[in-house]
Amino acid sequence: MEIITLRDEFIKLGQALKASGMAGNGVEAKFLIQDGLVKVNGCVEERRGRKLYAGDVVEYAGNQIKIEESI
Repeated sequence: MEIITLRDEFIKLGQALKASGMAGNGVEAKFLIQDGLVKVNGCVEERRGRKLYAGDVVEYAGNQIKIEESI
């Protein structure tokens, strides 16, 4: 499981996919999300701009990203 540490209050789903390397760029992230291939906290999410907060878990193709607060 990959960890993304927040620099601000939240990170958008598309940005998190790019930051983790699950998507090579914003266009790829957009299509993965629109095609219903990405889950947030176990539910399919189709909004690229979905705000992710500490504690959220993103899943795609058997990989997970956990969002954590900065310490």
